[in-house]
Amino acid sequence: MRIMLACAAGMSTSILVAKMEEAAKEQGKDYKIWAIDQSLIEDNLGNFDVLLLGPQVQHTLKKVKNIVGDRAPVAVIKASDYGRGNGAAVLKHAEELIGG
Repeated sequence: MRIMLACAAGMSTSILVAKMEEAAKEQGKDYKIWAIDQSLIEDNLGNFDVLLLGPQVQHTLKKVKNIVGDRAPVAVIKASDYGRGNGAAVLKHAEELIGG
């Protein structure tokens, strides 16, 4: 699975990506997980299976869903999981979004 995270700047989201990669490895899952600036979402269409937005850019959810269309599920990361760096919970959320 290819999980892309989008945020405003990228520093804290990069930390979350590392936590998610760690959780995936512990679970024996080989996922590609990365973070980008929200302005690059359109450039990455077709490169991800699920898109998670950082809570700080949740106001863009409707716009992003329109850009992504039916290519992939889009959701906002729960602020509590984001703030705690709960990679396992965010990973599970991504899996649930694609029905896994």
